Amino acid sequence: MRLKDILAHKGGATITVPAKASVAEAIRTMAEKRVGAVLITDAGDCPVGIFTERDVLRLYAGGDRDFEHITVESRMTCSVVVGNPETSVDEALALMTERRFRHLPVLHDGELLGIVSIGDLVKARLEETTAEAQSLRQYILS
Repeated sequence: MRLKDILAHKGGATITVPAKASVAEAIRTMAEKRVGAVLITDAGDCPVGIFTERDVLRLYAGGDRDFEHITVESRMTCSVVVGNPETSVDEALALMTERRFRHLPVLHDGELLGIVSIGDLVKARLEETTAEAQSLRQYILS
């Protein structure tokens, strides 16, 4: 299974926030949309970073709590690791585990197709494993 299959199943809708938005706006957007990360876009709607629940936690723990006056652009992760539609679920899981992040934007020729979470990948892998086990049981019983 590939990332394009995950996006085809879940949809490619990606939640974005402008770079100049406040951290509070990003938090409200994540809560409203029930997501753990938002992509940060520049004035031309090009992704320039990512802001996640972990970023919020680090801000709070570090004492930065004036979320209305801190811009996401000043606290986002700029060096975003991305996948492509042909990346396998196993490759993506290995990359996310090794690099310790939970959200992977998927791009094709510079175009954002969507974002997958580690939860999406684990779910897909479990479904694939369950289907394989069921097929093997069918084969053995027939």
